[in-house]
Amino acid sequence: MATYEQIQKYVRSKYGYVPKTCWIAHCKEIYGIDVRVAPNRISNVRTNPCPLEKQKDILDAFIYFRML
Repeated sequence: MATYEQIQKYVRSKYGYVPKTCWIAHCKEIYGIDVRVAPNRISNVRTNPCPLEKQKDILDAFIYFRML
């Protein structure tokens, strides 16, 4: 399984921006990939959900790294 840093590097090289780690975690939850809960997380409410237009780019990274 790819790390968040590897996913960020892939998206940066292919799409020209660096996705936030919270966006990657949100997409993992959407597509059913296991996500650990951060120890500093205060509540289960997602304050920075991934924008719809960015989800397809992160999905492409998941497919590239064979996470899906």
